[in-house]
Amino acid sequence: MKKKIAFHTFGCKLNFAETSTIARSFPASDYEIVDFSEKADFYVINSCSVTGSAEKTCRNAARSAKRRNPEAKISMIGCFSQIKPEVVAAFPEVDLVLGNEDKFNLYHFIEFPESERSTEVHNININKTKVFNPAYSANDRTRTFLKIQDGCDYFCTYCSIPHARGRSRSATIAETIKIAQEIGQSEAREIILSGVNIGDFGRKNGETFLDFLIELEKVEGIDRIRISSVEPELLSHEIIDLVAASQKFQPHFHIPLQSGSNEILKDMKRKYRREVYTDRVEYIKSKLPLACIAADLITGFPTETDSHFADTMDYLTNLPISYMHVFSYSSRENTKAIEFVNLVSPSEKKYRSEQLHILSDRKKRDFYNLCHGTQQEVLFEAQNQGGWMSGWTGNYIKVVAPFDEKLINTIQKVELNQLNLEGNFIF
Repeated sequence: MKKKIAFHTFGCKLNFAETSTIARSFPASDYEIVDFSEKADFYVINSCSVTGSAEKTCRNAARSAKRRNPEAKISMIGCFSQIKPEVVAAFPEVDLVLGNEDKFNLYHFIEFPESERSTEVHNININKTKVFNPAYSANDRTRTFLKIQDGCDYFCTYCSIPHARGRSRSATIAETIKIAQEIGQSEAREIILSGVNIGDFGRKNGETFLDFLIELEKVEGIDRIRISSVEPELLSHEIIDLVAASQKFQPHFHIPLQSGSNEILKDMKRKYRREVYTDRVEYIKSKLPLACIAADLITGFPTETDSHFADTMDYLTNLPISYMHVFSYSSRENTKAIEFVNLVSPSEKKYRSEQLHILSDRKKRDFYNLCHGTQQEVLFEAQNQGGWMSGWTGNYIKVVAPFDEKLINTIQKVELNQLNLEGNFIF
């Protein structure tokens, strides 16, 4: 009988691409991949460590898996296992702990365990690695997440990711294009580029992110490409021009801001000031008036005073972005910010987060109103939710339609006129 193995992924889109690649390393002749909610012989949790709550969620997943099958072997892989292997190894539910490079050898470690009794830990010093492990998701016929870069050299004062994923690295343009060509031969119609700092692609190989994008656009079999998150100082006007002139690159930009206060950006050790961010947003809108622009915000940073927060709110109110991902600051070990005097109480942090979410909702409504009455192309997905299906426009507006198998993985022209009670346009 085949052994049953279940995977569960937390965190970023990069993790999802890597989980899919790791899962494909298990031969179908010996292993059956089942849903994480089912009884399995092996459970694999690809973990996140970006916040303390993310770590707790990973632990809870291990507990629930063990309750489902007390005899199962549970592996915790990824960022939590990389940063805190001793903490993860102490969890009684966990049998195997693999860091961010060792996780790509999961099949070997499961097939050839070193110990049947104690928890096995494999965790190399990720800061010294120069190995880049390519990955892409293949469990969705509509779109795929393509990992083009890993690690980060920035060491922002609030962020532990460089300690989890090491220094910035990527494959060459030629090597990455080969993987994109594989995807082009699949059913997937959209590629979403993922990484920790994708704008840094190719730098250590003497290549550039722009050069890669130019070559990627030439790959046959790919209808749509989303660039995903790019640091503002790395999102050049030339890249924006390429997107504006392209039939494949979608008018959807995700640009992390973190704070609208230059003083806080300096404390965070970000590599830009808000004037650079303003320039990128305004240039995008001058070229693509209906482009979607998402921003990441961290509120409650230790040195963020009421005045700094008010400055951020004023700045964002007047900035033509489309919506925001809002995160409350969470102290992380091995980061500089943990040494700062904390000026923000939990209640104040919650209040600021709520205010930013309210502003984000207003921005999203304004963006939808801007696009109301326009005709957009929608790529419909396969999921049936109560008789309805959904898809996304190129500029990342959700559109719903009565479920119809014929629409799955097709691109339809839709006029954005009617909204449902949830605030989504109806086809």
